[in-house]
Formats: sequence, structure tokens, C-alpha cells
Amino acid sequence: MTQNNLEISQNHQLTHLDAQGEARMVDVSNKQSTKRQAVAVGHVRMSQPTFETIQAGNAPKGDVLGTARIAGIMAAKQTSQLIPLCHPLPIQKVEVQITPDTELPGYQIQASVTTIAETGVEMEALTAVSVAALTLYDMAKALEKSIQIESIRLLSKTGGKSGDYQRQE
Repeated sequence: MTQNNLEISQNHQLTHLDAQGEARMVDVSNKQSTKRQAVAVGHVRMSQPTFETIQAGNAPKGDVLGTARIAGIMAAKQTSQLIPLCHPLPIQKVEVQITPDTELPGYQIQASVTTIAETGVEMEALTAVSVAALTLYDMAKALEKSIQIESIRLLSKTGGKSGDYQRQE
């Protein structure tokens, strides 16, 4: 954590804890509904033969990439049921892109989530990437057990009181 991030996190009150230190859902009822968007990314690394088999559409379980994409979309919509204290949100759009990366070899998974609500969709975007990556692993594990899921992170977010965020890479 950089010095700047450390200072920021030390100056913020822990909003998910009450006065007794118990976990609680943050009250967002007084916040204004605004358009919010978040983009997250992650990578799935595998051997060249596994990558080539998936690219050729010859995996034993069928359409690896299509199934992973749908799983990511479904996961974004279910985030509040998976992550404690997350608010259920009216999701207006979820987009999951799975792009081949010959350098890994493997795939980059990127998810973009949009809502108009009182709180942001960072967790929904991160959950979409995570579940898409896990599904890709599940669909390809018959080919290779050593597939690696790597570097899941938030790239950007817009909207809300805390302002916009853009990861510097």
C-alpha cells in the first residue's frame, strides 16, 4: 500500500462497523441515486495446449468462453447474495468480455457494470470477473488442473460521493 493510500484509509471511518464494532449494512437511504459504473479485470493463465484447445472450441465440456461469460453476468446480478453486507442493486447493464492473450497464454476477463443507485457497483464488477474466471477453470479443468487465476482488480469506477477512480498501471 502506498503512503498516500495508507493515509486515505486511516482518515476514513469504518462504515461497516457500528459503535460496538459489530458488522452492519451501511445505510444509503439518504444518498442520491446517480449513474454509477465500475470496470474490473483479471487473467486466467494456462498451458499453450489448453489455450489452443479452448480457442479451437474442442474442450470436453463444450463452450468454455460462452459459459464463463454468462456465469460472470449472472454473478454480477447475485453479488448481494454472495458478499455479506452488499446492497442489492438494480443493475442496468453487465458486460463481460473474454479476450485471448497469447502472451500468457490464456485469457483476460473484463467486466463492466452500470446502475443508477445510491451505492456503487465495484463489488458487482469484481464478482463478475471472479466467477467468470472460476467458470473458465471449471470448464477447462479436464484439460489442465494447473490453470491459474491472477490479478483480479478494479480498473475504474465513476459516480457517487467519493468521485471517480482510475487505476494507474
